[in-house]
Amino acid sequence: MKKLENMLEHRLNEDKGVPYPDFESMWGRLEQEGSTMTPIQARMINGSENRGRNWSKIAVVASFSVLIAAAPVYAAVHYNWDNMLHGRGGVQAALAQNLGQQLDQSVTLDGVTLKLHTAIVDENRTVILFTMDVGKRLENEIWNVKGMTLKDADGASNPSEFSYVLWDEKNQLYNGYFESDWTPKQNNVNVQLVADNLQAFSTQELDLALDIRSQETQNFPIGQEGMRSIEVKPFTQGQEKMLFSSAIIFDQPEAKEWTNPTIVGFKNGTLINSLPGGTFGAPGENGEYTAQQYFKAEDVSSGQLTYKLQYMKQEKNVEGPLAFDLQLSKKQMESGTINTSLNLPLEEGETDYTLEKMVLTPTQIRITIRSKEKGDNFPYKKSALEVEGKSLEGDFWRSPEGEPELTVLRFERPVDLEITKETPITFVAKYKVTQHGSYKITKNNDDKIPLLLTNISQKKQTIIQQLGGYPVKWTYYMQGADLYVETGSDDTRFGGINQTHIGLGKERILGKPVTVNFTGDGNNKAIDVYKDFKGTEASIYNFYYTTDDPEKETRVQIQP
Repeated sequence: MKKLENMLEHRLNEDKGVPYPDFESMWGRLEQEGSTMTPIQARMINGSENRGRNWSKIAVVASFSVLIAAAPVYAAVHYNWDNMLHGRGGVQAALAQNLGQQLDQSVTLDGVTLKLHTAIVDENRTVILFTMDVGKRLENEIWNVKGMTLKDADGASNPSEFSYVLWDEKNQLYNGYFESDWTPKQNNVNVQLVADNLQAFSTQELDLALDIRSQETQNFPIGQEGMRSIEVKPFTQGQEKMLFSSAIIFDQPEAKEWTNPTIVGFKNGTLINSLPGGTFGAPGENGEYTAQQYFKAEDVSSGQLTYKLQYMKQEKNVEGPLAFDLQLSKKQMESGTINTSLNLPLEEGETDYTLEKMVLTPTQIRITIRSKEKGDNFPYKKSALEVEGKSLEGDFWRSPEGEPELTVLRFERPVDLEITKETPITFVAKYKVTQHGSYKITKNNDDKIPLLLTNISQKKQTIIQQLGGYPVKWTYYMQGADLYVETGSDDTRFGGINQTHIGLGKERILGKPVTVNFTGDGNNKAIDVYKDFKGTEASIYNFYYTTDDPEKETRVQIQP
């Protein structure tokens, strides 16, 4: 299932995917043991990536400070970045080898100082380490840098950028990490790093009189931080899970960027831990902020239960832009960079996917894989490189602009791993997901087999359909004027039904997804709603469904 990833493709009947870096898994590897950061704080930082912003209207504000673009200087950096670089051995190795380019530029505005310390630039990426000194920080304050982007001489920025900051208790300031796909095309290039503004937040809570025994949509006024109201609808997901599907209407749309609202539950005064797989911030049909959160049914079914809406309140906003003129270079990295053309099939005897190229730098290994068909989703959910007895976990990255048929995987190099052209390297892909059916509309639609829903009423009714040999349970019912259709299977190898529609051709009605699911996430339960449904029968179709094979593995020898 890939509802969020394919929603736009779905509705526009296009073959464009929108793959982004897997920030959630990347963040998970950055969290320190014993961290006191709450999930909402982690999501706030995790959401600070820049996925394509137009900075052409941003002017250089010279009054912030005198910025001098000097020739690159390389030196050992003695500042301790350990809390920032957990899981980023390649960056640590570059610093240890004096490959960091010293920047030493700072901007101070309204008592807050943003200082750039070091840049690490190679063929794969540009990393900039910085600090933010906010002065005397209040105990409940959480600071963040908004809209950090790297612009080239033409004023263009790269859509694959992200940044985050972590509080350094010892030095009483924030350590910051910025990463971009952008790399210099020549030895020395003048660029500009721009931060939109600096923001301070506090965590706030609002009581919600939520009744999970009711399956009706429940509405609550908010009236805080630009949020007008929230509607919450509980769904039972089998016997083990409860889903809270929520949507928040904002009076101030800009507040969506920082509020990060989430529902938290307490049982007998103790926080209830939510289950993984939740999603936050997907836009609703009318611009609402939607979220899906999962809880263990046993945690929310008994005891003294209370619920609150937790959100971030903006306390301070230091408006920029804060701009730095830089001269960056990847020259120091060139001797340790290896470009290799591969042209190797992903699976023996198949040509649907081909390993095309490997770029090995002192900090990272990048592998690109080309699909035969434009818009095909890469079928494996996990990837690794086996090198000298080590297994390097891969992250899926954004495809290059204009090349959606490319899958980009990146692997961080450990500090102690030396790689040459003769070093044996094996690519390993695991957990195969197979798609059955297509979004594409054909003239005969032979692959579309309808399921007839009869006697549609307020009563929940169930039909078992066999799809590819798997029993799929369809549950349908009316609530008010809306028809709800739930799908799922007890067989975990059934990946799930993507999106449903009633009828074919131009007259078809698309089901609006209530849940947001991803391929290979282990959750095959999905819910669609048909607003203002009329009638008592419907011929319903699925665009496609997926099946999971967690044990499936393919291995490709890359070197030597």
